[in-house]
Amino acid sequence: MSAGYHQGYQQRGYRPAPKRRKPRVGRIIAAILVLLLAFAVGMWVYVDSSLRRIDALPDYEGRPADTPGTNWLLVGSDARDDLTEEQKADLSTGDAGGRRTDTIMILHIPSGSGKSTLVSVPRDSYVDIPGNGKNKINAAFAFGGPSLLAQTVEGATGLRIDHYMEIGFGGFAGIVDAVGGVDLCIKEPMNDPLAGLDLQPGCQELNGAQALGFVRTRAFATADLQRVQNQREFLSALSDKATSVGTLINPFKAFPLLFASTDSISVNEGDHLHHLAGMAFGMGGGVDNVTVPVGGTPTVPGAGSVVQWDRTNALRLFGALEKDEPVPSDLLQQPG
Repeated sequence: MSAGYHQGYQQRGYRPAPKRRKPRVGRIIAAILVLLLAFAVGMWVYVDSSLRRIDALPDYEGRPADTPGTNWLLVGSDARDDLTEEQKADLSTGDAGGRRTDTIMILHIPSGSGKSTLVSVPRDSYVDIPGNGKNKINAAFAFGGPSLLAQTVEGATGLRIDHYMEIGFGGFAGIVDAVGGVDLCIKEPMNDPLAGLDLQPGCQELNGAQALGFVRTRAFATADLQRVQNQREFLSALSDKATSVGTLINPFKAFPLLFASTDSISVNEGDHLHHLAGMAFGMGGGVDNVTVPVGGTPTVPGAGSVVQWDRTNALRLFGALEKDEPVPSDLLQQPG
């Protein structure tokens, strides 16, 4: 066709339709990622600001100096103040008032590679409590709350506690339910009406109420010494579940877990959500388990039946942790 024809064609108002711009997929994806990141950061800040904080680790004269690695004091209290009557019945907690420590553990996360160490401190351990003479270690919590318990633990072990986490009955059950239950393999029938526990042997998923009964029951020949082993086993399994890919990428588990944590956990004033995440991941790959070596269980006037530490081996245990070295293998609790 001639140039004149094209010119006339355009003069009569006929112009080629403009090419449609294809949406830039990269920009759309980038915008979505920015929105998701902003939401995640905002959620993280909100949850962190909602954590319950207490002055659990104040400085005092004679406090141990900083030691390598990171030491957490993990406390499970029997506080029932925030439970309704229905929740108390569902969890078989009873109506005892006050706050006592059902669980006392020290988690040592090494500064380099290697497993973390989870140390169970029997709650009947007979130790010096500053300003209160010698008594069971859980009495420190009753006498002076978290700060006196932390000072007592530091004095007895020589370790400086860097972080503190406390959880009550209801909070524990809530966190377990938030992750959809925790899988455990039960070796023998476990029946304890006082703890609301009735489990048959075999591998199974425990819900919040069952898990609480599992870590509370003392219906064993060795009572508290067996219980602390169960508590370590369950805490490791819970950490594995909480840090698993299936939990972290599932908003129906990840968000309930975050909100359950803010409602359930008390931490030291300087602790934040990223510290809690570091603690969970520090346990997620498996830990070395140990109970403070026991030398005897005498009856002491005014204190009742107590747990006396094997001083020589306790010094070996805490000496290794103080230097951020592996715990001697003969002190570790063997799996199975």
